[in-house]
Parts: sequence; C-alpha cells; structure tokens
Amino acid sequence: MSELPELIQALLDPKAYPDHPQKVELSQTQMSYVFLADDYVYKIKKPVNFGFLDYTTLENRRFYCQKEIELNRRLCPDTYLDVVPVTSDNGHICIGGNGEIEEYAVKMRRLPQEAMMDALLANNRLTPEMVASVAATLAEFHKKAETGATVNTFGGIDTVTQNAAENFTQTEKYIGNIISGDTFKRIKAYTESFIKANAPLFSKRVSNGRIRDCHGDLHAAHICFQNGICIYDCIEFNDRFRYCDVASEVAFLAMDLDRYGRADLSSDFVAAYVEKSGDDELKQLLDFYKCYRAYVRGKVACFHYDDPYISAGEREKVLTTARSYFELAESYMKGT
Repeated sequence: MSELPELIQALLDPKAYPDHPQKVELSQTQMSYVFLADDYVYKIKKPVNFGFLDYTTLENRRFYCQKEIELNRRLCPDTYLDVVPVTSDNGHICIGGNGEIEEYAVKMRRLPQEAMMDALLANNRLTPEMVASVAATLAEFHKKAETGATVNTFGGIDTVTQNAAENFTQTEKYIGNIISGDTFKRIKAYTESFIKANAPLFSKRVSNGRIRDCHGDLHAAHICFQNGICIYDCIEFNDRFRYCDVASEVAFLAMDLDRYGRADLSSDFVAAYVEKSGDDELKQLLDFYKCYRAYVRGKVACFHYDDPYISAGEREKVLTTARSYFELAESYMKGT
C-alpha cells in the first residue's frame, strides 16, 4: 500500500475536526476518501480523471461537492449537510478553520451501518415489504424527476450505444487478468446486437417520457432504512450517467439483489415498481440493463483495483468482486 497523501493522513487525527470525535476511520472508494468521525462523515474527492469523471482540479472538486449535496437531498434530504473547506494554517490541517483552503469535503450525518440494505441482506433481514417500499419511493421519485428535451437526449439510442461502447473501451486493458477474453467478446456482441434489434423500443421509451434525471447508482449499499428510506450517494459527476431510462435504474437494484442470491426479492422489487409506476414495458429491457449495470460495476471495481492507495488484501477482494460482476453480467445473456 502506497503512503497516503499528507493531507489525508492529517485528517485521521480527531483534533483536525471541529467537534473532536473520539475516533476517525478511513474508508476508500476509487473516487473518494471517506472519513467516519463519530456522528458525521466527511467525503473528499480524489484528484483523478477517468474520462467520464474529472476531479483533477480543486475548483472541479468544490463544484462537484456542491452538486453532490444538491442532488442527494432529493432522496436523502436530512443527511447531506454542507460543503466544508479543509484548510492549512502553518502546516496544521483541519476541517474548517481560517487557513489556506487545500481541499473541500462533503459533510454528512452518519447513517447506521446496520440499517443499510446490503447489511440487511447479509443478515437475512430484508423483507418483501421493505423492497416494495423502496419500489414505491423510487416510482414516486421518478414520476417527479426532471425530464424533457435535454434529459431525453441522454436516453436515446445514441447515448445508450456510447455508454456501452465506453464500458468496453475502458475494460480492454483488463482482459486476461480480470475479465476473460471470451466473456468480454460475448458481452460486447450481445450488447451491440440487442441495441440494434431494439432500436424502436429505445425510441419509444424516449417518446413516452421514461427518460428521467435519476439517481444513477442504485445498489444495495446506497439504501438505508432509517426514519423511512434514505437513498444516498447518487451520481453527481456526469449527467450522462444520471439521465437514463427508469428501466436502467430499476435494473440496477434488481441486479444487485440477484448478486446477493435473492432473485426472489429482485422479482418482488420489479413487480412492485411496475405496479406503482404502470411501466410494464420496462420488463422488455430488464435483462439488457441488468447486464449493462453488472458490467459497469465490474468496470468500477477494475478502476479501484488500480488504486495505489489500497492494501494488497483489499486489492484481492476488489479483484474477486470485479470478476463476480462480469460473470453476473454474462448470466443475463439468455439464449445467446
């Protein structure tokens, strides 16, 4: 594990925080450093550029911190508190303060880990009624979410094709060590064939107003059952990934429930969403978007695998996760 940047090391000290937490823990994603400090969470964006995301400048990181607050308050209004500066005063790094601004962080209320959907799944405590309540929340959110000409542009077949092609371009370098060449070729061929064969359906979805400003990253780890339902950590860094067919959003969580071995709850979730939204047509796109979403999760895990700041043990876990997502993506290619 490479040595963490100096600023990140400094923020592991409870004295760097205005409320002086008892303990500070660090968690990482491929895009962020996340500091768990008692009742609060502070999230700092890594200065990375993945093509679809650019956090390389301080101004960009500030902008996307503010956008993260704004967008996530749609489905989790009481959790996202503020964008706070990380300052340096004569070498002393702290949250807030009057020194020179070195970084920005999103400040959030800390949600209980035991109430997260992924934790409930692991403990066999997620019920059909709970997934139905998520479906109802999501259907209502989609009904009110922004749509129109600009959003629709991102939901058309050209953007669907672009998103899929980008996935394959960005994972080519992992062929042979994370994804097999045969799996890569089969999923790519299936994806291109499905899009071509279903062009009228993709156009119809746009005409019927099914393209919305969605959450964009709807998997089990982003859903918390506390004081109702809080769905957090949406995509803020690229509108193209958030403006999508609601079928893609539904497929994301359905795929993740499949990954946990709960195809029953996955079916319950889809059925409840269809009932609440009246969108029976989305079932025609479900397996395609499940395949797409599983592949995206595999790709994201590949990026995390390349992160120089994770340990060898964590890298091995990420490798296993990536491979499992690619295998899951391939499983949705029925009859091909």
